[in-house]
Amino acid sequence: MSFLEIQHVTKQYSNHLALDSVSLSIERNSIYGLLGPNGAGKTTLIRIINQITAPDEGAIFLEGKPLRSNDIRRIGYLPEERGLYKKMKVGEQVLYLAQLKGLSKAEATQRLKKWFDRLDMQSWWDKKVEELSKGMQQKVQFIITVMHEPELLIFDEPFSGFDPVNADIMKREMVRLRDAGATIIFSTHNMESVEELCDTITLINRSKVVLQGNVNQIRQQFRTHIYRIVLEGTFENIVPAEYFRILDQTIINQHTSLRIETINSTANEVIASLLPHYTLLSFEEEIPSMNDIFINIVKEPIPVIES
Repeated sequence: MSFLEIQHVTKQYSNHLALDSVSLSIERNSIYGLLGPNGAGKTTLIRIINQITAPDEGAIFLEGKPLRSNDIRRIGYLPEERGLYKKMKVGEQVLYLAQLKGLSKAEATQRLKKWFDRLDMQSWWDKKVEELSKGMQQKVQFIITVMHEPELLIFDEPFSGFDPVNADIMKREMVRLRDAGATIIFSTHNMESVEELCDTITLINRSKVVLQGNVNQIRQQFRTHIYRIVLEGTFENIVPAEYFRILDQTIINQHTSLRIETINSTANEVIASLLPHYTLLSFEEEIPSMNDIFINIVKEPIPVIES
């Protein structure tokens, strides 16, 4: 049984169809990527899960039961649009919001101290929010999202405003939270982060699911059969043309770098055709990145592809 099941959810706003029979299934203790271009419907789906709005059609199940109003306490949501009281001191604010989430003052203080120590934020407690950089404010909002230890965490562009070092810290914290038992929905335009963090993804485009499945399997599915080869010496085209065609060729320090596309042949057959004539230094397949796949998919409508 999936932890979160979304079945044929449809949402219409006036003349705009935001979601068109969207379905997806999220396993417990996973990091699930919810992807799509701006306006695709991701934020609408997130708002429906958070019960900010309701679907026109379809249903959502949490651990096999219809999502109910009191399930909101089991969810932590970090929206793309942040909201902190700028004139309020950080410590007072996080303590106040922690108690709104159902924690006692003593329990909230204990948990917040651990988080502030973990993220090296001890000196921020008495600072006003407006004194913090955007990245620092992001850390505060991250703590507000996770401090009540929700089972389901939803992060919408969580690395916005972070430098690479702090983005890496947040990625490690997301993995740690998953390993501690949380299930995470991760919405982002950063496809490199998707490859690093996500087990499974759903790509929504123009209100419909257009791609869904395991990240590694999707990348394999979109293989282009293009390889990069480095060999000793100068390449002379003495290999039968039916094995591959050369896309690019460069000579550097008496080594030849080739970029090839196979023609009705396997990698092993290409290697076997080269070995009698050349010393191969490297042979590597180019697997499309999630960024490449994302761009190609959203260019035009395509059929649903499942892995």
